Amino acid sequence: MNCQIHNLGRVSYQPTYQAMQDFTASRDAFAPDELWICEHPAVYTQGLAGKSDHILNSGEIAVVQTNRGGQVTYHGPGQVLAYPLIDLKRAGYFIKEYVYRIEESVIRTLAHFGVTGHRVAGAPGIYVRLDEPFSHAALTGPPDPADPFCGLGKIAALGIKVSRHCSYHGVALNVAMDLEPFSRINPCGYAGLKTTDLSTIGVSASWQEAADVLSQKLVCQLAP
Repeated sequence: MNCQIHNLGRVSYQPTYQAMQDFTASRDAFAPDELWICEHPAVYTQGLAGKSDHILNSGEIAVVQTNRGGQVTYHGPGQVLAYPLIDLKRAGYFIKEYVYRIEESVIRTLAHFGVTGHRVAGAPGIYVRLDEPFSHAALTGPPDPADPFCGLGKIAALGIKVSRHCSYHGVALNVAMDLEPFSRINPCGYAGLKTTDLSTIGVSASWQEAADVLSQKLVCQLAP
């Protein structure tokens, strides 16, 4: 895959969001795909489906309205943001498969650290068993059908936008964060959804190490 990886470091959300839009609007059929890897200062971002009542108490943290799919999430230090800027038409797959490939990249990144990641039907992102994050057993269905997230914690959130067949926004992987701000929202619109990170489940990995592994897995999985 001819994809240029750009490590942006810690950058503010708003100008990065604007830069993604500008890049996508100006690219032509020959522009190489890019993968932006970064970290953001504390910010809540609201997707197109977002409802204001899912933000319980933003406090001093700014809330930014965006044009990505999904609802509200939190970005902050200790989280790896990966923004694939991919020409999906040229890559030869559609949005549903694109989302699957991003999720697969996260699952394989977690596997690198010995953690088993899980998908939950109808709830994009990747989840881990909070009591047994290293168990390889598949999910057999929630013990409580009324709570599909029973026993699970969300470790990666996904929200994308496709314009002129080209993607932006992307995926956030929680590495070693202050998780408290997640308690002030209904993450991705789900009240009471627990959020976790690699550090909390017992994985000692630096931000850079997690970023490098995720970058590698994304470039591999998003190849045409």
